[in-house]
Amino acid sequence: GYRKPGTFLAIFEILLWVFIASRVIMGITETPMKGVVYSLGFAIGVYIGSLLENRVAVGKILIYVILNKESALSVCQALRASGNGVTSIDAHGKDDDRTVLMIFANRKNKPVIIKVVESMDPKALIVSNEVSILNGGYVSPWRRIAK
Repeated sequence: GYRKPGTFLAIFEILLWVFIASRVIMGITETPMKGVVYSLGFAIGVYIGSLLENRVAVGKILIYVILNKESALSVCQALRASGNGVTSIDAHGKDDDRTVLMIFANRKNKPVIIKVVESMDPKALIVSNEVSILNGGYVSPWRRIAK
């Protein structure tokens, strides 16, 4: 969904890099400190970029939760009550029967979902993946209004 803005941002980023890096490289023998400052600036930029990316958290995720059957129903109900689409699958683990919950959600809601699961079943295995293709399935009332 962000192909065009991403492309223009990439053009701007590489142009900026080419001009700044060429200035640093050209003067590196006379002023080696330029290389150090450039490296620090780059590292700080990467750090700030990762903070911003986590804060904005655009996109969708699919969270898999593997838990014992006893806590599965209550976790499932709590997640559905908070507006998440949850699919429940019966599974067989090494030692006993388990339940796998598949939760489709906005990426920015990931910490809240994990907190709910951990508070209700601290031993649950939680795995999350970013989703790039979505078609069909449960659509929350808020998503229907937004469309």
